[in-house]
Amino acid sequence: MPVISGRLRATPSRLSRAFAMTDRRWDSLWINIRLATMDSTGAAYGAIDDGALAVVGNRIAWVGARADLPGLPATCAAHVHDGGGRWVTPGLIDCHTHIVYGGDRAKEFELRLQGASYEEISRAGGGIVATVTATRLAAEQSLYDQSLPRVCALLREGVTTLEIKSGYGLNTENELKILRVARRLGQALPVDVVTTFLGAHAVPIEFAGRPDAYIDTVCTEMIPAAAALGLADAVDAFCERIAFTPEQTERVFQAARRHGLAVKLHAEQLSNRNGTALAVRYGALSCDHLEYVDEADVGAMAEGGTVAVLLPGAFYFLRETKRPPIDWFRRHGVAMALATDCNPGSSPVTSLLLMLNMACTLFHLTPEEALAGVTRHAAAALGLAHDRGTLTVGKRADFVLWSIGQPAELAYRIAFNPLARSVRAGHPIDLAMLETGPR
Repeated sequence: MPVISGRLRATPSRLSRAFAMTDRRWDSLWINIRLATMDSTGAAYGAIDDGALAVVGNRIAWVGARADLPGLPATCAAHVHDGGGRWVTPGLIDCHTHIVYGGDRAKEFELRLQGASYEEISRAGGGIVATVTATRLAAEQSLYDQSLPRVCALLREGVTTLEIKSGYGLNTENELKILRVARRLGQALPVDVVTTFLGAHAVPIEFAGRPDAYIDTVCTEMIPAAAALGLADAVDAFCERIAFTPEQTERVFQAARRHGLAVKLHAEQLSNRNGTALAVRYGALSCDHLEYVDEADVGAMAEGGTVAVLLPGAFYFLRETKRPPIDWFRRHGVAMALATDCNPGSSPVTSLLLMLNMACTLFHLTPEEALAGVTRHAAAALGLAHDRGTLTVGKRADFVLWSIGQPAELAYRIAFNPLARSVRAGHPIDLAMLETGPR
């Protein structure tokens, strides 16, 4: 079970039994709401038109039609909230970000507009390595200060769980610095932060021409240190022509397993390197990007339960033309998650709502598939499907109230934020605090 901000989470099955043994007195009850439970069975969006949702502690204690409540609202709960007829969804989950970094790469944006490719910029010393330089130079407090407004932007759009990868330090000291900042953001803000170690992101300058030697350091020094300090919940790698071979990636996965960490993979973004098949063999939670994945590997993902994380922001920003094979994912029943991929070089995005629209317009997902991609399937991509992602009894009471007429509006509108209220672990988030920052 992943550790989030350093704390283990209880399982819904245990909590459901506990609720069954208590009386009907709930801590809080939300009525006059329309629920998009995102349960995969039944109506579209798992919708309940005139619903109610009850909370005990930090867990959902009851979900259903308001007419089925066991009594008058005031007799059922200590606090009753009127949702004003708004739609309620699970809290949004951004399951793939690189949001902690120093500097920016606006100059590279200009170069790409002049015709340079992502690979050409990387091979000329730009790309990931350029951000590594800026991140190494940044003191830990500076890195925190730069990252804070990016995280707050996501929270203002209903994000309640956030994955943050390292990968811009590329040595032990700075990789751990990034992970510490990520944990600190989860402690300072009303969001659960899942951390992923991504030391195998690129070969640093000091190891130029010696990628195997660098992988040695990743496996024997960095991963053990991150695991020993409890700073990483999972391990990721970039298996690509400009990064690491499948053989080098497998060594990273083996090291992750030795230290009890789950694995994920940046796979098949720019070419097919057979990284997806490797990741599935190691029980990967997700494979991310996947523009060049083949159908055999999609079938393997389905059998292994590996989630496909689609990143339309990077596709758009890099002006790619080869889309991920959405029809294959549907045909084989592979869960499709969506994320911002927030990073300075290929997806400087801090709007998960925008990703819903891009997934529909660029990748041809339906609005319901897109919303499932930032709730139910995003939770699965982080190994948290048991704990959040749907409005289900026993799961964490993370949910968002939206001033919309129908759930499809969340994907339909562009540059529009209809969030009315966000609730995390049963407690409403102070949205004003997100404007001023934590005290």
